[in-house]
This record gives sequence, C-alpha cells and structure tokens, in this order.
Amino acid sequence: MTVMTALPLAPLSCQGVSLQLAGNSVLSDIELSVVVGETLAIVGPNGSGKSSLLKVLAGLRKPASGSVQLLGEALAGLPRRRVAQALALVEQQADTLEAISVFDAVALGRTPWLSALAPFAQADRAIVEQALADLDALHLRTRLWGALSGGERQRVHIARALAQRPQVLLLDEPTNHLDIQHQLSLLQQVQALPVTTLVALHDLNQALTCDRVAVLDKGRLVALGKPLEVLTPERLLSTFGVHAHYLTDPFDGARILRFRAP
Repeated sequence: MTVMTALPLAPLSCQGVSLQLAGNSVLSDIELSVVVGETLAIVGPNGSGKSSLLKVLAGLRKPASGSVQLLGEALAGLPRRRVAQALALVEQQADTLEAISVFDAVALGRTPWLSALAPFAQADRAIVEQALADLDALHLRTRLWGALSGGERQRVHIARALAQRPQVLLLDEPTNHLDIQHQLSLLQQVQALPVTTLVALHDLNQALTCDRVAVLDKGRLVALGKPLEVLTPERLLSTFGVHAHYLTDPFDGARILRFRAP
C-alpha cells in the first residue's frame, strides 16, 4: 500500500496578483509560491516591481486583482497582529523616531507578541539581545537612533524584524548602505536563519548564493528557478540589457558573473 505524505504548506504564496499605481500597471498576473526555509532572491531592473511585490506580499498594498496567502490563509482576512506575528518586512527607507535607543527600537519588534497579560519580560529581552548580536549590533544597544550611520540603522532595522521571530522575512535591498564586510555577513546570517526569506537584490552575484531566483521585468515574473538556470547570459541580456559570462573562482570553485555593456 502506498502511503501518501502531505506536501509542506507554502508559508507565502500569491496567485494572479496585479497592481496599479496612479493608473499605471506596476505588477501583472504574478504567481509565486515559496518553499519552507528557502531564501528566494527577487531581482530585476529598476522599476520592475520588486519593492511593490514585497509590499503586496506583506499586505501593505492591496492588489487590483489576485490574492495572497500567508500560512495557508488569505492575507486580506487576517488581523494585522496575526500577520505581524508571522511575517516581517524591512523596507529600503524604513525609519524610526530619533529620540529612542537602539535597544528600544529593536524591542518594538516584540510588540505583536505583547499584551496586558503578557508584558515585556526577560524572555523578550533575551530575544532582542540575540537579534542585535546576530546583526553584529549588540555594542550599539545604548546608542540613540539619531546618532547612527546609514549602515548601522539598516542593521538595527533588520534586528527589529528578527526580534519579531517571524516565519517569513521580507527584505528590500537589505545590503544598501552596508560596507562589504557587513554585506557578506548579513546574507550569510539571513540564509542561516530558520525562516523563509524573500530578498530583493540588485547585486546578481549575491543572488547566486540564494536557493532560488525570481526575475521581474516590467512588472511580470519572467523566470523562476535555481540561480544558474535562471540567470543565463540570454536572460541577462534580454532583461537587464547587459552581456554577461560566468567565471569560476579558483579559491572555492564558486561561479561568479562578470558584465559588460552591449
């Protein structure tokens, strides 16, 4: 007798999602389903819809058509508190009140889990400190937000998202403002987290380190799959308008992209 095993539930998916802003089509008929625990890179030229797609998936923008499911339920019907417990979004231009310490800014990530019967406790403090440590920002805990550099603010925002302990993490250009050391360490840390991650990236060599890559072009999903299968020279020319070829790093055998103008 054959025993049927249930497939793991996609933590986040969308079907037929389209979005219009100011009368312009921004996303068209997007169908996407992520795998539990994977890191999915979303890439595309400027204006291709990467940030808009993340906002729709986070419930911050209502699609003109289509639907989004979070943990098997319709996102549109979920209370915001439930969404915040399951999903965290770090936007490119996120901001926070300046008159607040780094620790308190990250502690805001615990808000969806707190109530009058469950106030901020030692367990929450430990989660906040761990999130800061994961982003190499524990030494910033007493600093004021307004005194941080752009790169430090970026790491603190991501630490706040980690403090939510989400099952799904959405990151919009998370390596912006970061120096090369923290760019590399951030991506490694994100990929090691026990969460499902969707990350919008400009750097295609960073996308090569992800489990899968989704390519957007003029608001449409034009490719989805393993990085080397998707980021082909033909695709890079047709979507990004650049010639590209792969090199092999003699140090570790990794494939890397090199580009030149057409």
